[in-house]
Amino acid sequence: MSLAVGKYKAGDRVRVRTDDRPGHVRTPYYVRGKNGWVERVYGEFLNPESLGHGGDGLPQRPLYLVGFHQNEVWGEYRPLGRDKLFVDIFEHWLDPA
Repeated sequence: MSLAVGKYKAGDRVRVRTDDRPGHVRTPYYVRGKNGWVERVYGEFLNPESLGHGGDGLPQRPLYLVGFHQNEVWGEYRPLGRDKLFVDIFEHWLDPA
């Protein structure tokens, strides 16, 4: 029996939150506000945004590999073939798209 981790699964469409949080943040600015899809669910891990400030990293947070089409991220980018960008993003940075 396998247990589901997090609220998203591979193939789900997501949008990266645009929160402006102070301190150590693991979500790159260039993907904030962008739409993508969950490529893979890694599982739950300690929250590096808490660890970066001397916290214990708890509660653990689901981590996803999120894919983006290059023109979604870079605007007028002219893709070569099927260029994609993949970023590891924790669940608290994602909303359904």
